[in-house]
Amino acid sequence: MSRHAIPIGRIFGISVDLDYSWFLVAGLLTWVLAASYYPSEFKNWSATEYWLMGGITALLLFGSVLLHELGHSIVAMHYKIQVPRITLFIFGGVSQIAGEPPSAVAEFWIAIAGPAVSVALAALFALLRPLVAPVNPLSALAKYLALINGMLAAFNLIPGFPLDGGRVFRAIVWGISRNFRKATLIAADAGRFFGFLFIALGVWLALRGNFFNGLWTAFIGWFLESAAVAQVQQQVMQGLLTGHKVSEAMGHDYISISAETTLEDVVRDHILRSGRTSFVIMRGSEIVGLLTLQGIRQVPRADWATTTAVQAMIPAAQMQGIRADAELWTALEKMGKNGVDQLPVMEDANIVGMLARDDLVHYLGILHALSG
Repeated sequence: MSRHAIPIGRIFGISVDLDYSWFLVAGLLTWVLAASYYPSEFKNWSATEYWLMGGITALLLFGSVLLHELGHSIVAMHYKIQVPRITLFIFGGVSQIAGEPPSAVAEFWIAIAGPAVSVALAALFALLRPLVAPVNPLSALAKYLALINGMLAAFNLIPGFPLDGGRVFRAIVWGISRNFRKATLIAADAGRFFGFLFIALGVWLALRGNFFNGLWTAFIGWFLESAAVAQVQQQVMQGLLTGHKVSEAMGHDYISISAETTLEDVVRDHILRSGRTSFVIMRGSEIVGLLTLQGIRQVPRADWATTTAVQAMIPAAQMQGIRADAELWTALEKMGKNGVDQLPVMEDANIVGMLARDDLVHYLGILHALSG
């Protein structure tokens, strides 16, 4: 879980988190609905009723976004791809799908599932509206949710990565070209085009006096363009690392320390002197775990003198190791998925080296220089 997110529960085994930015947009949306949408629909409500309906509508909208993301997630799990969490944030939501789809067909169905859910919700609320017409607040609520879910589906189907439409476009190009990397780069370029288009539209709206909508449109465009650039950079990085093994970048030397060494001693005698940030913890000749800088930081500074390495380490049974003959890209993905900066390199339950994120960055720089 991100330190900027709050867990709110689990659905189908998937953790659901709220990013702190969600509270900003939820409050802003409630204000817009209470100050503009509902007063224009109903002239004789009290201020309390406007704000109450604004808050309810905002919550139901984000419920719709959650269902949209669950659509992606459930189809991904059908294809045996893990989905650890869904995070709701300022732009809506994102499913953390742990791995690339196994085929173009799988990519297509995973990508289209979210917009399909939004279209179904738009149709559902549109059908409900006549049924609740005698109750004015429910009628206005159904009208708004039908409209916004339709808009959500339409926006996400824009054919530029990382939007759902961009992933659908990537799946089609992938199916035709049989080249996943090429398809991703084409879809990301399309994403950059639409990002710049939204920025230009936002500037135009702002210059014409519609400053708030123009600023928001430009901000969305900036987000799309930035995300597309990040995807291009990821593909370039993957292209450079493909075919290279962990054994080429790992460090063969690592420091092992006694399980009873205090954190105070580890910091003073090893981290500050050598700059090392991970240590193999030994009890006699047995490896019992791995101590990392992150593990040390989780212990209050005042307790370092009395806390031993074995108390702050990652136990051997939970260590995320990797083989020396594994792909470097696989190692990088594993680091990201597990939130670690180093992986012990294992051979037959023995540590033969350590692969740190710094090792990967250094090796990547060499590969980039050679490719230029």
